[in-house]
Amino acid sequence: MNVDEALIRLGESTSEAVAGILQMFAGDAAQPGPVAIVSADTDPLASVPTPAVAASVSYIDGVTGGNVFVMTLDGARKLAAAMMGMEQPEDPDAPELSELELSAVSEAMNQMMASAAIAISSVLGTDVEIGTPETKTFNEQAEALSVYPKTPHAVRANFTVCGEPCRLIQLVPNAFVVRMTAALDDLGSEVTPALAKALNMSVDHGVLIGKVEPGSPAAKAGLKAGTTQATIQGQTVVLGGDVITKIDGHEITTFDDLANGISSKKPGDTVQLEIVRDGHTMTVNVTLAAHTS
Repeated sequence: MNVDEALIRLGESTSEAVAGILQMFAGDAAQPGPVAIVSADTDPLASVPTPAVAASVSYIDGVTGGNVFVMTLDGARKLAAAMMGMEQPEDPDAPELSELELSAVSEAMNQMMASAAIAISSVLGTDVEIGTPETKTFNEQAEALSVYPKTPHAVRANFTVCGEPCRLIQLVPNAFVVRMTAALDDLGSEVTPALAKALNMSVDHGVLIGKVEPGSPAAKAGLKAGTTQATIQGQTVVLGGDVITKIDGHEITTFDDLANGISSKKPGDTVQLEIVRDGHTMTVNVTLAAHTS
């Protein structure tokens, strides 16, 4: 897997996770948009509409990098109103958020950051812990451009919330990319009909587990990783591990299916996986680890 493929997968998984939180609060008024890699010569916060509210979080221990979620002041005000069961903000023309509005938006953004961490953990196959989220208000675009450090890689996911543009920006250093591409390759392989036929497998879809981190939720649930590496039809696979075929009753055919099934959960939630081991189908329950510090 190359760098661009890994970055897009990361962006799509976290976008799905953040969209789930936004839709929990705003329903269909929150919609995800396209995910794109930000070119190295472009500031990821360029063209952010202001005034705006931004929540940022840095990752610690598991990976290095950070997320920034930015929404217009009007969008934040409308989201807060939706969270409080109101059709419209009390004072839509106020120059800044009220204490109550800021508290509601901060809570939503904190949940988005935690859900994004779970999604990244699913992609990486290792726990990701986050620092304390910070919320800032920008009156001019120049203020946003000077706040967050520049990183070698960035991914932007666009959203619309209550008719207002928002974006999730992932700031990704080189060390994170190296770890991410290696982790995605080590995690295992997507089982395709062609691969299943070549290996004479009993299932033709799912994710073949190639690696289970000691002490991880997967290890505690008893999931089995492969032990033998082989090259099949030009694809390197690790053989002998469990094949995950369903999560909470939903069929798994790709890594993204698995990541999306986990991203809607909270730390401490339990997911049920259907797996195939040595030709036998069984179910295991996996309790998701806490990722917030």
